[in-house]
Amino acid sequence: MMLVGTSGWQYRDWRGPFYPTGLPQRLWLEHFAERFATVEVNNAFYRLPERDTFAAWRARTPGDFCVAVKMSRYLTHIKRLRDPAEPVARFLDRATALGDRLGPVLIQLPPNLPADPPALDATLRLFPADVRVAVEPRHPSWWTATTRAVLERRRAALVWADRRGRPVAPLWRTTDFGYLRLHEGRARPHPRYGRAALGSWVRRLAGAFGDVPAYVYFNNDPGGAAIVDAVAFAGLARRHGLAVSRVPGG
Repeated sequence: MMLVGTSGWQYRDWRGPFYPTGLPQRLWLEHFAERFATVEVNNAFYRLPERDTFAAWRARTPGDFCVAVKMSRYLTHIKRLRDPAEPVARFLDRATALGDRLGPVLIQLPPNLPADPPALDATLRLFPADVRVAVEPRHPSWWTATTRAVLERRRAALVWADRRGRPVAPLWRTTDFGYLRLHEGRARPHPRYGRAALGSWVRRLAGAFGDVPAYVYFNNDPGGAAIVDAVAFAGLARRHGLAVSRVPGG
């Protein structure tokens, strides 16, 4: 199964193209969850919501909905993976209020953080076995066999990432699920993706993760590009013979 969604759902320029003009913003999550089966919560990176907020998201979404949550920048960008016990515990105390709606936890590392496999290992071992974790390093020094071994040992996914139609990380499979983030395409209107680029990612995911779940999130939100591209991606994946979660019109 490919679970296809977007990175966030609260964008003002989605009113009209996606959200009905008369729909109050307080009901946007319900509208989104009726049309997509998953979302990546990016704003938790900047300000970790209270536990009650996560519990409310669970109550407002259907039973098959999945919420991936981005780890707070306090751990990744301020602490830079040092002394991870308290930040991870606080994050889990709040995010686990999602219950069975909780999907993978996304740990996005700063682009200026060089490889530190022991620190990454110490962070990943703090997550319980039933919480999936995906890691998005962005400094090239991370692309080593040592990094890969840490991810495999801790059963964490290496995030596959795209910018302008090209992979920006090695295409390693390190555990029993995949995680792809698409940040910016090269098609028009910007930052849309073309069908050739989307088709390439469908084939890559099918080859590596055809037997396990793969989470796919479009982070190119301006102008509703993420919505359009998520729908197009899902259609291409279905034509490739893959099972795909719901998308608008799908």
